[in-house]
Amino acid sequence: MHAADWYFDFISPYSWLALVRLDELPADLKIRHHPVLFAGLLEHWGQKGPAEIAGKRVWTYRSCAWWAARYGVSFRMPAAHPFNSLPYLRLAIAADADPAAIRRIFEALWTTAADPADPALVDGLAAELGIDPGRLAAADVKDRLRRNTEEAVQRGVFGVPTLVIDGEPFWGADAIDFARDFLADPSILRTPEMRRIGDLPVAANRRPR
Repeated sequence: MHAADWYFDFISPYSWLALVRLDELPADLKIRHHPVLFAGLLEHWGQKGPAEIAGKRVWTYRSCAWWAARYGVSFRMPAAHPFNSLPYLRLAIAADADPAAIRRIFEALWTTAADPADPALVDGLAAELGIDPGRLAAADVKDRLRRNTEEAVQRGVFGVPTLVIDGEPFWGADAIDFARDFLADPSILRTPEMRRIGDLPVAANRRPR
């Protein structure tokens, strides 16, 4: 039996689009959900998020809205984006990263056009999930989020959402098909071309500004 670790941040619309596709993976696959701080991943790898690049920001939002409409997934951008996802990540951890609780938080953020900065949204979700709002400031909750993010970095996770299966990362909402094929036949990552790609030399580097 395979197991998978799914790394995500509520700030990512692609994480929501991937979540609704996780049930396309084999039913016997055990998936462990790990909230991580996307900003921490970006800082470690020296990247900018899609919403931090003007043209890419608009494209990302349009692409996600199109994809959701195409495949019948409920989707409405929140009132503002990017937003501070820390309260929601901590709420998920306080709920023991329960998949049902995680889905409920995603739905509140990505299907209602609500304002993520509204404290009432966090408080309402906490009450619905039976979580004392004071738990969000608890040291163990903060430490768990920090450890999740550090673990993700150590495993080579550079973005969200990412599934890690048998040590292999599958990044993005569109990687579900790739992950499913890998589960059916792990040798697809060991073909001559896949091996060549893994050792491909770098021919040029941009100079840092």
